[in-house]
Amino acid sequence: MRKIFSILVTFFIVLVMLSGCGTSKTKSPKDDSLSRIKEKGKIIVGLDDNFPPMGFRDKNNEIAGFDIDLAKEAAKRMGLNVEFKPVEWDGIILSLKNKDIDVIWNGLTITDKRKEAIGFTDAYLKNKQIIVVLSGSDIKTKKDLGGKIVGVQMGSSSEEALESDKETLKTLKQVRKYSNNTEALLDLKSGRLQAVVVDEVVGRYYISKMPNVYKILKEDFGAEEYGVGFRKEDKSFGQALDEALKAIKQDGTAEKLSKKWFGESIIEK
Repeated sequence: MRKIFSILVTFFIVLVMLSGCGTSKTKSPKDDSLSRIKEKGKIIVGLDDNFPPMGFRDKNNEIAGFDIDLAKEAAKRMGLNVEFKPVEWDGIILSLKNKDIDVIWNGLTITDKRKEAIGFTDAYLKNKQIIVVLSGSDIKTKKDLGGKIVGVQMGSSSEEALESDKETLKTLKQVRKYSNNTEALLDLKSGRLQAVVVDEVVGRYYISKMPNVYKILKEDFGAEEYGVGFRKEDKSFGQALDEALKAIKQDGTAEKLSKKWFGESIIEK
């Protein structure tokens, strides 16, 4: 009888232990992203530092721009410093996943494809993909792009928008891909391209600097919104960042920054 009782007790203990192991396996990992970044004391922002007016090098070789000012303001409200780290744009999501950076904050378009890989804050800026040509060009519509060489930034939403328009894409002579928009627009100016598809905020910035060189077509490749990208698992940090951005929009600070860089408010309410 004692032997049977001993066997039953042992069986019960093993059962409890196995049950505990099963529970630990299904338990989701703790999200300590906000406390981890607060402990570090700063947010590392990944960006393309040749993307005016969102983030670029000024005449003193300092990183400046709308997103730079916005990131500094958000970090300040979260009690953190901010470090800006230039990264090749076509590999920036990998840099985020590898934890080389904490966020992608540089005119990052919210797309379904990107949502599969990373998390996003709510949209903070409106944008669209415009077509820029030389001021004297006879190109007036998308149809006029047939047989022409068109430039885009590699890995950008401009590239994605152009490739999504299959009807226009199949008529093009060639699509040239560049590491940044500055190179593409310089090639357009020199005649090596006939058009560039680019974010409106970038295109209008360049045109304001050289109003007699470029012009924007009336047709575009669709509207979009900008958000800040973060790792999907960093939910507590992403939520805190979103709250800071909402406060910046609500008290009018974001609108002031928009007018400073774009001459008007293009903030997403």
